[in-house]
Amino acid sequence: MGIWQGPDGIEVEAVVLHDLPCLRVTRRVGDRQVLLAYCTDVREVGEHVDLAELVAS
Repeated sequence: MGIWQGPDGIEVEAVVLHDLPCLRVTRRVGDRQVLLAYCTDVREVGEHVDLAELVAS
């Protein structure tokens, strides 16, 4: 699957949850990875991060 990095420790990862594809949005806070959302489409990801700032990692 794919992983994209954004500003302020944002990470978006394409995952499969309960046999359905989704995008997991997390933010690194210190040494911890904090879950922000599981999104079903890119529009939802855009509610958490500026899509133009994401870069593939």
